[in-house]
Amino acid sequence: MTIDFQAEFDKRKDEFMADLTSLLSINSERDDSQADDKHPFGPGPVKALEHFLAMAERDGYKTRNIDNYAGDFEYGQGDQVLGIFGHLDVVPAGSGWETDPYQPVVKDGRLYARGSSDDKGPTMACYYGLKIIKELGLPVSKKVRFIVGTDEESGWADMDYYFAHNGLKDPDFGFSPDAEFPIINGEKGNITEYLHFGGDNAGSVLLHSFTGGLRENMVPESATALISGQLNQGDLAEQLAQFTAQHGVTGQLEKQDDKYQVTIFGKSAHGSTPEEGINGATLLASFLTSFDFAASAKDYLTVAAGLHGDFTAEKLGLAYTDACMGALSMNAGVFRFDSQSADNTIALNFRYPKGTDEHVLKAGLEKLAGVEKVSLSEAHHTPHYVPMEDELVKTLLSVYEKQTGLKGHEVVIGGGTFGRLLKRGVAFGAMFPDSINTMHQANEFMALDDLYRSAAIYAEAIYELIK
Repeated sequence: MTIDFQAEFDKRKDEFMADLTSLLSINSERDDSQADDKHPFGPGPVKALEHFLAMAERDGYKTRNIDNYAGDFEYGQGDQVLGIFGHLDVVPAGSGWETDPYQPVVKDGRLYARGSSDDKGPTMACYYGLKIIKELGLPVSKKVRFIVGTDEESGWADMDYYFAHNGLKDPDFGFSPDAEFPIINGEKGNITEYLHFGGDNAGSVLLHSFTGGLRENMVPESATALISGQLNQGDLAEQLAQFTAQHGVTGQLEKQDDKYQVTIFGKSAHGSTPEEGINGATLLASFLTSFDFAASAKDYLTVAAGLHGDFTAEKLGLAYTDACMGALSMNAGVFRFDSQSADNTIALNFRYPKGTDEHVLKAGLEKLAGVEKVSLSEAHHTPHYVPMEDELVKTLLSVYEKQTGLKGHEVVIGGGTFGRLLKRGVAFGAMFPDSINTMHQANEFMALDDLYRSAAIYAEAIYELIK
């Protein structure tokens, strides 16, 4: 039987766009300020989950909502289970958008919205791939369990809860449509380590506060400091203008009573590729180190400034490269300093290959001058790898090559996906090698052609894995 999966998707294109647009219109950012027993990550993620499951019910699936942490449905029959893992939560929209991030807009063949590429767009493309198989009534010998989470962008507490409470045996193998083609069969370890500082000040200039970054897995697009002391507004404004011009960014200076609020605007990017962004926080610290701070304030700014551009932790003496999995990467993601607090932090998110670990990193960070202690995040993922010889990897690459005419090959990334939830789990699409990556950035988009052809690839891939 020969099936033109692209033609089958094209018949459903309008329906797909309507479903995707409605899902993208839901602000599903995590909001701990509104979290409760019924909304573990706030109301937005729950609303997106309920919307997705209602759509699946409409299409004839029997769905399950696992206490608003995650949801699933199954299709097919057989002893073996293929798991497909998507997620409905998104990172904070942040600033710098030219359109409303939760009012999807199509411009020049691109769909703009928060979540269009990470991960609502790919999740829906994969959903429609399975929908094609179901509606065509193709014969299958395995089950598919389609699982959607609501906390992938934070601590994966959704999947911790799902695997502990869903009551079914784990899928035997699977993939997550939350990365790139041709395949992601290796993922580096992922740990956040927190540098702790005191809050005392001395010197002729005082640091009252320093804030930057929204999430540990995002490059801070901006940072703001509140300072006072022996400063002249005109001189400060001129120095800031020269500094920002030198670094190709913008800044802002505002006087607040006897204090000055200084802001530098950089560019956000995914924390696994910090070199693609401009870290507003480390730049701001670099600017401030020229002033006469002292005590913990000086230690904080000196360490923060030293992190600028150190994407492989080479300046920290922690650089490491594995022949298979590549180099360690580091993102300085969240900065919080308040002179009234005795515990101020810098969050460093590491993506590390096999051959090093969180304890080696912690020991190195503890040697930094001015750092009082180092602590580790509860969320921690060790390096993950599925060999090229695995039948799952071979099948997915075969479908990719057939559909695109491009040669498949293995890829190891610093990003963490739900593919690592299973021993035989990988990430598969939906970004293509020539795609522009706007994940975690302002004006996030996904090209419509990429969404459409990924849906056809998912349809054939799922069928080849379960037929």
